[in-house]
Amino acid sequence: MPNKVINKVTFPHMGESFRAFKMLLEDLGNEVILPPRPSRKTLDLGVQYAPEFACLPLKILLGTYMETAQKGANLIVTSGGVGPCRAGQYAQLHKAILSEQGYDMDMVVFEPPKLYPLDFIRNVRKLNVARLSYRAVYQCIKRSWRKLKALDSLEKYTHVIRPREQQTGVTSRIYKDVLAWIDQANSIKEIKEAENAGLNELQKIPQDQYRIIVKVGLVGEIYVLLEPASNLEIEETLGNLGVEVERSMFLTGWTVDNTIKETTELLNAKDAASPYLPEMVGGHGRDSVGHTILYSQRGFDGVIQLAPFTCIPEIVAKTVLNTVGKEYNMPILTFFLDEQTGKAGIATRLEAFVDLMKRKQKFRTSTANS
Repeated sequence: MPNKVINKVTFPHMGESFRAFKMLLEDLGNEVILPPRPSRKTLDLGVQYAPEFACLPLKILLGTYMETAQKGANLIVTSGGVGPCRAGQYAQLHKAILSEQGYDMDMVVFEPPKLYPLDFIRNVRKLNVARLSYRAVYQCIKRSWRKLKALDSLEKYTHVIRPREQQTGVTSRIYKDVLAWIDQANSIKEIKEAENAGLNELQKIPQDQYRIIVKVGLVGEIYVLLEPASNLEIEETLGNLGVEVERSMFLTGWTVDNTIKETTELLNAKDAASPYLPEMVGGHGRDSVGHTILYSQRGFDGVIQLAPFTCIPEIVAKTVLNTVGKEYNMPILTFFLDEQTGKAGIATRLEAFVDLMKRKQKFRTSTANS
């Protein structure tokens, strides 16, 4: 009798979402090789073997897959893509490079289920090593989805608390403890309890109610938005500078947009962008323009665009954002990120940008009171 093939599964590291994916894949009977948080070593690996002008996410993911392959991973679970963006071909290129370097790794690529429902079912079957019933698989997905929602909810709340904390670093420290609680929760009841306990713990953090707070919207390409290692922890840096951040994209919202139906938030962004960018340009270029306009209409103090270097959709968006910024009197700062980007350089530009927004806010306040 032939030996049973065991899936040793890995996947891209995107923020804290690995906690939900790990639970789901293990429930389906797979052995999970957790992707490490991307480091300089991860990026150096990707840069060494990826095409020179490939974008940052492709290089980081390639390095991630090599690191997990060295730990025994033999199956990669990732997402595909549609439209004029290179991300849709990442999986094929990664597989070819890995094969050239002697890594025999299979791939399960989830394309948008709205467009490829049969492929989605086939992929789930391949990952269902435990041969669970469809009902049981649905319950597993439901629990992992609830964990993903809890993770997004807690992260959003840190963006509100961190700029107001009396002692710098407390929010980040407590957030790590809270994430461990979510990690240990398995049932939906446990996940809800862990989420509520986490929110309560974050609410206890002493806050400075008199601090000047500015609000900034983050827009851009999904990977550099969601993975702190790729954007050099920009959200934490901004929070420590007294900035309340609102990110235009979270994994739960992106998943709904690509599996069920487009959310009202995405539709509103597309409508807002329509006068400036009526056509899809690939990636999240149109969304970046639309969300910037929406942030302006909501009275935000500024917008930061995060994009991988050479990302065509975000380059197109950047040219449009120059016009949007002038028409809406909205300060916009763009970072094109690659392996040469340094945290110190980003911090310096952020400090100047935040200072500009605070001066502008003080001017508006003094003018209104005069």
